[in-house]
Amino acid sequence: QVHVVESGGGLVQAGASLRLSCATSGSTFSTYCMGWFRQAPGQEREFVAAISRSGGSIEYKDSVKGRFIISRDNNKNMVYLQMNSLQPEDTAVYYCAADPSRYYGGTVATHYEYWGQGTQVTVSS
Repeated sequence: QVHVVESGGGLVQAGASLRLSCATSGSTFSTYCMGWFRQAPGQEREFVAAISRSGGSIEYKDSVKGRFIISRDNNKNMVYLQMNSLQPEDTAVYYCAADPSRYYGGTVATHYEYWGQGTQVTVSS
């Protein structure tokens, strides 16, 4: 069992930045591919960013490219999502996801086996 816990959400104004953090359990974090997804009220959960085990493969949702940065620290069992130039349309619950069986999970939510409870990000205009 892998535990995933997100933190760092909050209420900010448009144009501001937030850094989400995701802590995972287990001594083999470097073997997990990681992803960030989000879900706005009344909408489907959608892919935001993904990073491979080594960090060598990274992918972003088109609308966050150039604004969001995903990174990981395999020594600390952490993955981060730096979100800059936030817009009201970024408002959602953000989820961190992990999968120990793949090198890279990509955009597909079903590729990720373990999920956190989510952290709320609200961007006011």
